[in-house]
Order: sequence, then structure tokens, then C-alpha cells
Amino acid sequence: MFSVAIIYNFTVTAVLLIVAYAVLKGFYNIFLHPLSAIPGPWYAAASNFWLTTHVVRLEQCKIVHQLFEKYGPVVRVGPNKVFFNDLASTRGVYSVHKFDKSEYYKSLLTNNNDHAMTTLDHAPHAIIRKGYAPHYASANLAKFQPDIHEPMVELVNNVRNIGGKSPIECLTLFRNLMVDVIVSTSYGYRLHAVKKWASDNEDPLSTAISDFPKRGIIRSVVPSWAWNLVCRIPLVRWRQLCDSDKIMAEFVSERVYQARTEMNSGALDGNADSVPLLHRLLTYRYSSTGQTMPENDIISEAMGHMIAGSDTTSISVSYFLWEMSRRPDITAKLQAELDEAMPNAHAIPDISVLQSLPYLNAFIKEGLRVYSAAPSPLERVVPQIPSKTGAVNAGFDLMGFELPPGTVVATQAWSMHRNPAIFPSPDTFSPERWLETDQPGSVEHLARMQQNMMPFGTGSRVCGGQNLAQVMLKVLMAAMVRNFDILAPSETNERSMEIKDSFVIFPSAMECKLIFRPRSS
Repeated sequence: MFSVAIIYNFTVTAVLLIVAYAVLKGFYNIFLHPLSAIPGPWYAAASNFWLTTHVVRLEQCKIVHQLFEKYGPVVRVGPNKVFFNDLASTRGVYSVHKFDKSEYYKSLLTNNNDHAMTTLDHAPHAIIRKGYAPHYASANLAKFQPDIHEPMVELVNNVRNIGGKSPIECLTLFRNLMVDVIVSTSYGYRLHAVKKWASDNEDPLSTAISDFPKRGIIRSVVPSWAWNLVCRIPLVRWRQLCDSDKIMAEFVSERVYQARTEMNSGALDGNADSVPLLHRLLTYRYSSTGQTMPENDIISEAMGHMIAGSDTTSISVSYFLWEMSRRPDITAKLQAELDEAMPNAHAIPDISVLQSLPYLNAFIKEGLRVYSAAPSPLERVVPQIPSKTGAVNAGFDLMGFELPPGTVVATQAWSMHRNPAIFPSPDTFSPERWLETDQPGSVEHLARMQQNMMPFGTGSRVCGGQNLAQVMLKVLMAAMVRNFDILAPSETNERSMEIKDSFVIFPSAMECKLIFRPRSS
């Protein structure tokens, strides 16, 4: 009895101490913390728990936007987190001071290793970026148009064969197209994912790329020991999701071996117009050391590009086409422009032709404003900032609030793109807002809108592959709109397409089914 009483008293005491610590910590965070003067709900200031619940519920973007609408452009969303919605502050954080990333990005490691996106410090990221940046230059991407057009034509033919008789799940369809394009341009390898999709046999690589973001969001909210435990659950589909990183790593490792063999044997044409990304990385030398990239870094980097470029574009274009299914006025204008630019519906024009089409480009800009695939907070960490006199400053001035070093700050495209002062009627999808008019001040207003756009991020860490994404959006929209009338079945509606976010967005139904009825040539 005595020992039981001791254990009971010890347990009660421990619980009381934990509760007391939590209460005191919450009191400190709300009233005494250096960030206590910043507006925001008291329960967000007390603990990270409140924001985490909204991350898990896949609604962080919307809830943060609601805070901006209630409290203003600077909001405290956690004990040590401050989010803002202001263009000047965005430039200061991401372009002028170039703050390093927060630990959040470590949940996106590939092959248990860093790549450009997960490299937190600015300086080493800049070195890595130099290795892949030339691949994504517009002039270089133009050389890969056959690698883009071939799977796109195959996709159109496969969709035409269905003849509008049944809905097609677009997220999967366009992801397979993007996987084909990225694998071809990155590795010089034909995966034929679109062909496999047509035979109801999706390539495991495409499935793994789709699974990886889900894997990342789970890893970001659970401790490592819990993650390792749940990955042992003996369910085939669940284990496939947990192993998505491994599946991609094995595929890329094979491509690295193949590329090295080609390069060593001289089978690779050094004078070829188009050099795959992987071959660039294999010969790239770090400017700081003169050494080539380690193989693990090359594999991780290539995986990161594959993941970042596949689902993002397929998600955005699926939302674009769903929007068209509801807007016959927009569809008529796009089809009229594309019918003239593409007299042969089966031949995709050179990208320079598509870039010259005013309404197509206005549509894509508006699509990226409303349906940016990655509109989530871009977290950075306040460093020690030297003052003008050279002394180390206490922190960073954010719109009149002093933020101590170590504070996590962020803005999000979701809110920047929905500022009614910049984008009147922000919830209305209107490509016309991007077309110049003769009204006084229209050019200046277009410039302000463009300055507030950040669908691919902003500053020194802006998405390196944005040029490829822009090319693919133009090619995809041109090919699909020129060849098909787009209809939404009853199961694809406002409710099923409600936006959820886990860094990237996706429909609440986890699918986007549309009917593509072939147009007569």
C-alpha cells in the first residue's frame, strides 16, 4: 500500500508540475514574450497547437488569410511565428536580407539528404542553384520542345479515343504527362508514363511522386519515432506511400549509373543541342571547392526537381480546366484565339507562338493568381542583422514591430494574390484584368499586380523550374482547349473542388474528373 501511495503521489505531482509549466509558459507567451505586442488570437500566441490543428486539417492558407482580414497585415500565429501580408516587407525578407529558411523544409528531404529546396542557408543554396539554373533558361528549354510535344500529342490522342464518353481524372492524367516530360528532359530517358496511363497501368514512379507530398506533411507533424513506427503498418498501399522516397531514389540511381556509363564510353553526344539536367549535374563543380557534386547530392537534387515539377503543374492545369467548364465566355475567347494560332489542331506550335497569344497568357496569369499550386507560407528565420553603424542589431523591424533573432516569419501567395486593393473582386476569375486598356493608370496598375504575384515563390529562393512550368501550362492549355470542349460531370463541383493545402493545393475530393468532348477540326 505504501509503495502504491508513493507512486500515486509522484504521478499526481508530476501531472501538476506539467500543467503548471504549461500554464506559466502560456502566460509568458501571451503577456511577456517579445512578440506579445503583435496582433493575433491569444490562443495562437500561447501554443503552436492551434496552428498545427489547421495544418493537419489542410486549411492553413485559409485560416491565415482570415487572420489578416481580422487583425491586419501583421499577425502572430504562434509563440515564435509572425506572418505578414505586405509587398515591401516581402521584398525585405526574401530579396534584400535573404533570410534563411526554417526547419519546416527538412520534412521535404529526398533520399534522407538535402537538395536545393531543403537547404536552409542562403549561401550553399546559391552554389547548388548555379548547377541547375542553365538547364531552365528559356533558350535552353526551347531545345527540348520535341520532348514536350511528343507525350503531349500522345495524351491528346488517348483522350480523343475516349471520345468524351466518360469522365477522366485529370490530376493523374496530367501528372503522368509531367513525369514523362521531366524524366525525358532531366535524364534523357523515355518512361512512357502517358502510354501506361492509357492502358490503366500507372508507372510506380508517377505514383511515388504523387505520394511524396502526403508523406512530407505527415512527417512534418509527427516525431521521428512515431513516423518510423507507423511506416511498419502492414498495409500495401500505406507502405507504398511510406516508401515513395525509396522508390524515386532507386529510379534516379539507375539513371545516374546509365548517364555515367554513357559519358565514360563517349556514347553521349557532347555537341547535342539538348543536354539533360542530370548530365549537367554530373559535370558541375562547386565554385567554393572546385569539386564535383557527390552522387548522393545529385540523386537528391534530381529527385527534388522531379517532385516539385510534376504535381504542381498537373494540379494547376486541372483547376484551370475546371474553371473553363464553368465559364463558356472564357472558353469561347480562348478557343477563338487558339483556332487561329493552331489551324492544325494536331500540331502544337512553337512555344514562341504560344507566348505571343494575349488571351492565353492573361488566362494563365489569372489561373496562377487564383490556383497557384503552392500558395502556402514561405517560412524564414530572422537572423542577427547588422545596423548601419556596423553593430549587431537586436532583430528585424517588420512594419513597426521589433522581431528578435530566431523569429519565424512568412508571407503566403494565397493572401498576396487576394488583396482587394491590388486585385479588385479578388474571388472573381477574370483574365481580362491582365489585358491592357486605354484607361488612365492601367499600365501602372498592371505593374502593381505583377509585383504582388508570387505563384513560384519570390526572392533569391524563387522556384528554379518556373520557366518549364510556364511552358507546360501554355502547351497543355493550348492542346486541350484547341482539341476539346470541357465539361464537368455532376460529381465535380464546388464541394469536391474545394481547395485544401499541404504546402501544395489539391481538391478536397483528391481528384478532378472532367469530360473532354472532341471538337471538330
